[in-house]
Parts: sequence; C-alpha cells; structure tokens
Amino acid sequence: MEVMNDDLPALQARIDRTNELLTRMLAEVAKTPSTHAIFVDAGYLYAATGRLVAGTEDRRAFDLDAEGLIEALIDKARQIFADSRLLRVYWYDGARRRIHTAEQQAIAELPDVKVRLGNLNANNQQKGVDSLIRTDLESLARHRAISDAALLGGDEDLVSAVEAAQGYGARVHLWGIESPEGRNQAEPLLWEVDSQRTLDLQFFKPYVSRRAAPGYDAGATRPTREDVRFVGAQIAAKWLSARGREALVELLPGHPYLPGSVDQDLLVEAESLLQYSLRGQADLRRALRDGFWDHLQTQY
Repeated sequence: MEVMNDDLPALQARIDRTNELLTRMLAEVAKTPSTHAIFVDAGYLYAATGRLVAGTEDRRAFDLDAEGLIEALIDKARQIFADSRLLRVYWYDGARRRIHTAEQQAIAELPDVKVRLGNLNANNQQKGVDSLIRTDLESLARHRAISDAALLGGDEDLVSAVEAAQGYGARVHLWGIESPEGRNQAEPLLWEVDSQRTLDLQFFKPYVSRRAAPGYDAGATRPTREDVRFVGAQIAAKWLSARGREALVELLPGHPYLPGSVDQDLLVEAESLLQYSLRGQADLRRALRDGFWDHLQTQY
C-alpha cells in the first residue's frame, strides 16, 4: 500500500498534464474556423438556368456569365456559412475526350475554382461526372478538409456522394434552381441532404442572356438537294474526326434517326455553311441527314 500511495502524486501529475494538453487542444480547435466548399454540377446548372431564364436547355441558345455567377454563389455561401471560410469551388462538366473547351479553360483560370471533367458521349450526355463529385466529397470529408458542402445539382446518382460525405461527419446542403414546372431534383436526393435551398429567377437572371438567332438573306438562292447532301457528308467527316469510331459505333444502331442533340448540331452547322435557313424545309432536312448517314456508313 505504501508503494501505491507513493505513486499517487506522480499519477495525479500525469492526469493534470493530460488535462492541460486536452484543454489546449480544444482551445486550438475552437479557434480554427470551419471550412466549406461549393460543388457545381454544370450539366444541371446549364439545363436548369437555361430553361428558367432563356426558355431552353440548349447551351448554344444562350450565354452564361460563369465568372459572375460563381462570384454570386461564393457570396451566397458566405452569407449562409458566416463563420466559415471557403476552400474552393468545384466545377464539374463534360467534354469530348476530357479536353477543356475554351469556356471551361476560362473557368479553370478563375481564382478558387477547380474544374473537373467527365466525358461526353455521342449524344452529348455527361459520363463520369457523378463519380467525380463523389470522389471529391468523400475525400475532403474524410480528411476533415471541409465541414460543410454546398451541392448544386439534382441527379439521383449523387445520393451516394452525399452519404459518403455524411459518413465522415460533413454536412451536405443541397442547392437547387427554380423550375418553371415540376421538380428538377430527384426526391431521393432531397431526402438525404442536411438542408435544402432553392435559388430563384432573380438570382440567375443577371448571368444568363439569350443569343440572337443567326440571320440569313431572305433572297438567297435555294440550294439543291445534292448541295445539301454534300454538306451533310462534309459535316459527318468533321464529326467523325472529332469524336472517333467509338462514338460512331454508339450512333449507328439508331439509323436512320439521329439523337436530338446531334441532329440540332447538324442543322446549325449546315445552315452556317450554306448561309441558308433549312427550317420548315423537310426535303432539304432529309437530304442533309441522308448525306450525313451516307458518309458515316461508308466509314464503318
């Protein structure tokens, strides 16, 4: 018993030292500001803001001031997370072969912005974006790099990303874009997040402007079907060179129909080359598609 009593002062000293270290550590943690990041699914952003402000989801029909909008999103986060600092904005988009477009490059050069690219298939559908969001959300939460995540998106596939981040203690706040009709975010995603917020028309209106439709000379000579067919073949050659045989293999099973996005691209480019509007001219539109398909089939 005497030995044990002799050890009590030393034991008490160690306990006091441990308590002192814990107190100092908790004081340091209390002084460390929380950190948030903003995650933007650009596919959702363009589609929802285009429909809301410009009345169309077609990116070619409107311009988006990405720099101004990103600043507005940062300001919004600053108001919501008043005692937190921004880590950065993550901007997720798709690109052919994951090569930045000029617009994506300009966004990547903005301060505090990280552009992450998935792929685009032949139908202009994003591939791999949701998995990129999950990877970043999970990694940042696991390493305690963020305490809060503002997620601007609507796809149900993002549910796993939300659950992964929450599993490491981060809070995920879903930001949505006002929809003119119905919902533009999946219900399972709404159920999983820690909070929801919808940004309205007035928030986005300053950053979206509709492009003027190209004008054509009303007195221009009507091209022949063979002229239009030849232009269709020209565009097909350019399309195949840019997208490769993998995209061609995806496209061929749909013959003689083209996906809406490809058909619209074909029309716009043909009108530019011909300097003649093909709207409402069914026979020339058919000739254009025939020329496009004829060239692709000879290359398969």
